[in-house]
Amino acid sequence: VQLQASGGGFVQAGGSLRLSCAASGRAFGSYTMGWFRQVPGKEREFVAAISRSGTIPYYADSVKGRFTISRENARSTVYLQMNSLKPEDTAVYYCAAKSSVAINRPDYDYWGQGTLVTVSS
Repeated sequence: VQLQASGGGFVQAGGSLRLSCAASGRAFGSYTMGWFRQVPGKEREFVAAISRSGTIPYYADSVKGRFTISRENARSTVYLQMNSLKPEDTAVYYCAAKSSVAINRPDYDYWGQGTLVTVSS
């Protein structure tokens, strides 16, 4: 599967952005999808994941209550709605896909290119 993330940009603290990740290839609905982020010089960090059906989300504590992951299998797209953004949310955000159903494990098989999110204070 090939993944294409978009929607990053520049926003002031407290603002919102919605990231999208479009997939092509094998049946999108057969993949658990996730979002990760990375700041230069730091390790990649898990942000959120969603089950194949879209009924079970899973979040990192740092974004819980502010970010919402969702998916539209008919459109082969996963979203990350980011509200109440903070400067520490600044990072390159990556979407990822895996065949495993273990939603709480970061063992992803496929990665998209990143999209940069910059939050100013």
